[in-house]
Amino acid sequence: MKNIRLGVNIDHVATVRNARGEKYPSPLRAALIAQKFGADSVTIHLREDRRHIKELDLKQIKSKLRIPLNLEIAATNEMIKIAIKYKPAFICLVPEKRKEVTTEGGLNLRYKKKFLKSNINKLKKNNIRVSLFVEPSLRDIRESKILNADCVEIHTGKICNLINQKKNYKTEIKRIKEAAKLGNKIGLEVHAGHGLTFKSTKILSKISGIKEFNIGHFLVGESIFSGLGNTIKKFKKLII
Repeated sequence: MKNIRLGVNIDHVATVRNARGEKYPSPLRAALIAQKFGADSVTIHLREDRRHIKELDLKQIKSKLRIPLNLEIAATNEMIKIAIKYKPAFICLVPEKRKEVTTEGGLNLRYKKKFLKSNINKLKKNNIRVSLFVEPSLRDIRESKILNADCVEIHTGKICNLINQKKNYKTEIKRIKEAAKLGNKIGLEVHAGHGLTFKSTKILSKISGIKEFNIGHFLVGESIFSGLGNTIKKFKKLII
């Protein structure tokens, strides 16, 4: 057994709620269902524009959840303060652009490097595991170690698009394999996330060294037809 963990991202439960400005569907309820059906952690992304998850969601989920909460945030002073206030078990630092529909790529680890390292250390001093959302680049893996991160989450958007379009993905899977190998070698825990479906998760779960998958948009979408619990159980079977 590979003991790969599944993180369930429930952001888009909040997207549906916010579309009508109602109190339902409840992200808290989704988080508790994810916990019940075997998720190893729950992921939420508190964006600067609050387009889906709100700070109240963070507060409620953090107070009720018994499995680790993985909070995705931009590396800004505001977000670091919020993270330290609520102290989720895990933080994943991600890039944000105001007009993007979804996260478009990994962090630029060379931009404001001292600021980034300082905030990583602040989070770690508060006993928060810190992951950096990066491209499958050997340079980014090495930079993540220099910045004192605990983990890297490899952006899988490109390979997932290639798989969805039935195009050749050999070059991209080679990059991910090499990034995962280097990450493990230098003492970083390696995760993967973005755009994952049943098919792409099954393919990527065969790569040695990936310890955690974080899956959201497809999982929530599939849950409309199969139910959240059943969809989580199917993903769990794919990665063990």
